Amino acid sequence: NSSEMPETITSRDAARFPIVASCTLLGLYLFFKIFSQEYINLLLSMYFFVLGILALSHTISPMMNRFFPANFPNKQYQLLFTQGSGESKEEIVNYEFDTKDLVCLALSSVVGVWYLLRKHWIANNLFGLAFSLNGVELLHLNNVSTGCILLGGLFIYDVFWVFGTNVMVTVAKSFEAPIKLVFPQDLLEKGLEADNFAMLGLGDIVIPGIFIALLLRFDISLKKNTHTYFYTSFVAYIFGLGLTIFIMHIFKHAQPALLYLVPACIGFPLLVALAKGEVTEMFSYESSAEILPHTPRLTHFPTVSGSPASLADSMQQKLSCPRRRRQQSPSAM
Repeated sequence: NSSEMPETITSRDAARFPIVASCTLLGLYLFFKIFSQEYINLLLSMYFFVLGILALSHTISPMMNRFFPANFPNKQYQLLFTQGSGESKEEIVNYEFDTKDLVCLALSSVVGVWYLLRKHWIANNLFGLAFSLNGVELLHLNNVSTGCILLGGLFIYDVFWVFGTNVMVTVAKSFEAPIKLVFPQDLLEKGLEADNFAMLGLGDIVIPGIFIALLLRFDISLKKNTHTYFYTSFVAYIFGLGLTIFIMHIFKHAQPALLYLVPACIGFPLLVALAKGEVTEMFSYESSAEILPHTPRLTHFPTVSGSPASLADSMQQKLSCPRRRRQQSPSAM
């Protein structure tokens, strides 16, 4: 259900995001200082082991469907978990899947066991990429202004916690979970057993990623059959990331990637909009009003109150009394 109905980030959410992230980061830092690092990482490893398997399975499922033969015996299954009985029965979990999904889950479990036992950097990156793709898919910005608020707030957050304190670097090095992509710097010397890594947090992928995805939807809304803003922001992201790596090697110090990514991802598309005279259209675009192809979306959310049983009873009474139902005004509905 979550893949069908993305979570839309409003301007209020965007303004609070850096504060919540700062509290979480500081809390993790204090946890590592007070409690044993081994026990914390053991708990987090089990937690991300389960999440990583589910995220990776969801990510590889579309690709794996191409490899299944046409005569593959694909059976449908349903996992149903309810609470209560009779009229008060309430669904807690109702998940439908098939044999192909089980195969993807099995393959993802192999990667999960590999990560749990070895903490290998390839398994870490597979989980990290799966989390990033799912994050971009499930989080939507509703307009460009909200995106600017979110990126601007996290720009300050990243700069402060990297340059102002040692909190960010300490947590990133102590946190043994696939919340970052790691790149072996001694790959040519040690091969797959490399142990000297550069790190890129998943937030530096997901946050600019949902802004780039917003610009792609804006491109589609213009109905010009071009993806100018998407390609511009995508190139801007590559440029910002390359600049981050360059500065890091020059000064031999950890760099907040959003320090370079945010100006690039906002500035480049804004310059294009100024050149094309579409600044007004860009900032007045509302993503929530768009229904994109192949994206099932609910467009109306009725306001309801009461328990599921009482709602079911009221609906049954309305169905049994069609004349009364027709007499109700739209405002009453």
